[in-house]
Amino acid sequence: MEIVELYPRDLVYAHEAEAQTGVPQSVIRKWASRGRIHSFPGDGRSGNGHGYKTMYALPEIKELAKAYRPRQPRNR
Repeated sequence: MEIVELYPRDLVYAHEAEAQTGVPQSVIRKWASRGRIHSFPGDGRSGNGHGYKTMYALPEIKELAKAYRPRQPRNR
């Protein structure tokens, strides 16, 4: 997906993307750090004592979520 195809309404915070797709926030952040999805500066609003600083492109997350399978925890 090209960035020019995104609208402001397509940008969401990690907790909003998790609620809509079921992909954990940690996985969404990892995808962004590895360059699989784009991240954008947030508006800095706060909630529950935390500032939301990064927004993600929801269409990209939805596309990757189709193939996402949670990993089973390892037995130690």
